[in-house]
Amino acid sequence: MAENAAPLDAAQAAKAAFAEVEGKPFPTDIFTAPQLTWAVIGCGVIANQMAQSLALAGRKIYGVANRTLPKAQAFAQTYGVERVYNSVDELYADPKVDAIYVTTPHNTHIAYLRSALAAGKNVLCEKAITLNSDELSEARAIAAEHDAILMDATTILHMPLYKELRRRADAGEFGQLNVVQMNFGSYKEYGDYKNRFYNPKLAGGAMLDIGVYAISLARLFMASQPDEVVSLANKAKTGVDQTSGIVMRNAEGQIATFTLSMHSKQPKRGVLSFDKCYVEVENYPRADRAKIVWTEDGRVEEVSCGVEAYALDYEIADLERAVAGDKEAAHLIDYAADVMELMTRLRYEWGVTYPEEIGA
Repeated sequence: MAENAAPLDAAQAAKAAFAEVEGKPFPTDIFTAPQLTWAVIGCGVIANQMAQSLALAGRKIYGVANRTLPKAQAFAQTYGVERVYNSVDELYADPKVDAIYVTTPHNTHIAYLRSALAAGKNVLCEKAITLNSDELSEARAIAAEHDAILMDATTILHMPLYKELRRRADAGEFGQLNVVQMNFGSYKEYGDYKNRFYNPKLAGGAMLDIGVYAISLARLFMASQPDEVVSLANKAKTGVDQTSGIVMRNAEGQIATFTLSMHSKQPKRGVLSFDKCYVEVENYPRADRAKIVWTEDGRVEEVSCGVEAYALDYEIADLERAVAGDKEAAHLIDYAADVMELMTRLRYEWGVTYPEEIGA
């Protein structure tokens, strides 16, 4: 991409990232736990990206289930998937499947989570992992009851860049975190309002689609979950949140600000301001590089860690490590729960609810 070109949209960026690593050896340090047998529910864009990501590592998805069988069959033919299920119940009953990747719309997640986790399957679920915090609490309880791992697939939680920055922050290298500033703006056409971005029947709105990235990154570096939250939001005519400004503060006095929009382009930029430096990350959902500007002398340090093209491989690897007993990987769901509580609180304060939540 040209130096002064505008950032690519998510699909274009993923395609460009895959092109950059085409023909290169796959890193040997990503998959470090015993390999699990994976099936996927849903055959949309992100499921295709996952199959492509695994192919970079010489791996394949074993099974696929989808609402429409022909689409599942086409997906299987494209990616060499061995098993096509006639129903999700067939998938849950397959003893060969160790883990399931759920890629369907937000509002369908809880139904799949209930059944998959009750069947003892480990689950990696696309963002937003559930509609609200009550659903996530229910899913976690089912996972615990059936000794299964539940993991949120929000890329922020899995990218090596953030693990490296967290390591340095936790070691005291950056000093105390004081302020977090997060921007994320997409431009989605209104059209007939039936697309998922604005449709409440598909759990549309900026919060669950893009806010989850911004809040996840802030929470990952804040010492504790914010307990003070103030905000303003504008709704689309369908009733979902379109634009919002949010300020949060935790018990340690760390403040995070967020500007989100579904109908106004903004840079996907995050800034973490510490005593000794600030860390700036562009295009942060799948970032593999950051800039550190040191307070004392203005020195600029470029940090590179991980590879954008392997973003979904890192998710698979974290779940496999959690299943193998890695407590740090298993702990990622706690951050996801904090984020979901904040998102739920904000939506409810704005009066943004979905049909599944009304009367619940």
